[in-house]
Amino acid sequence: MNARAEPQLLGQLSNLHLDALEEEAIFVLREVAAAFERPTLLFSGGKDSLVLLKLAEKAFVGEGRTCGAGRIPYPLLMIDTGHNFEEVTAFRDLRAKELGAELIVRSVEDSMRRGTVRLAHPGESRNVHQSVTLLEAIEEFRFDALIGGARRDEEKARAKERIFSHRDSFGQWQPKAQRPELWTLFNTRLQPGEHFRVFPISNWTELDVWQYIERERIALPSIYYAHRRQVVERKGMLVPVTQLTPLRDGEEVVTRTVRFRTVGDITCTCPVASAASNAAEVVVETLTVEVSERGATRMDDKTSDASMEKRKKDGYF
Repeated sequence: MNARAEPQLLGQLSNLHLDALEEEAIFVLREVAAAFERPTLLFSGGKDSLVLLKLAEKAFVGEGRTCGAGRIPYPLLMIDTGHNFEEVTAFRDLRAKELGAELIVRSVEDSMRRGTVRLAHPGESRNVHQSVTLLEAIEEFRFDALIGGARRDEEKARAKERIFSHRDSFGQWQPKAQRPELWTLFNTRLQPGEHFRVFPISNWTELDVWQYIERERIALPSIYYAHRRQVVERKGMLVPVTQLTPLRDGEEVVTRTVRFRTVGDITCTCPVASAASNAAEVVVETLTVEVSERGATRMDDKTSDASMEKRKKDGYF
């Protein structure tokens, strides 16, 4: 896109709808605090969870147009595969410390030591096994609501979710047993052992998230913006070359200017070619994309059209 067109395009792009999205998300965050005894906010240090953290600040700490006056009333929870990007985990720790928030980290490696997670082979991605560690953390702390940054536009299975998504006593999601959500009335009743997954930014799009990041000047880990990285082209994706994702026979490494649209386990997350160096440039770039961020960058969603839905039924967030 012509560099001269970018400021003009940004000037034509309205931010007014962000106020309504922000208001809805803050209402949901406060509803969780009022309705549940032991909620937690899932916080990875990725862009969606950082947006969620900013909203929680506005809801409870107080900033800008809102009237919170205190501290975030629930702890932050991270399920760590042990294969996360260092830039992201370091940023996660920094933000939690800045807020004075309690950060709970539970590791897939701990589940492996307990024998509750067994890899098929040492190189297997640990991403899908987060479900086990997450359910163990829920049992350990008796969480009754887990707040996350998932959005309906990310993937077809997530589009089926309610904002308050019920989970049974096995931590499973039943898509045909979702509860109606009329207006802003939420059925938060639970039987013993059950819990909710709550998605305050469920109605946001990737573009909304980046417009909000740009408007609120939310700091992000550096890998969300253009940088030089060694990659290899594999199945139409740019796979980062790391110890966990090494070159295969016959492949050739290239150095490209890339950024990450979404960040997860190193073994299944790919960057995209991009020269966007700030949030405003990412907003302009996002206006032209034709593939969702998970579809463009997540290898674990490529196994089948139903792969995410199956994992969610097994307890995946």
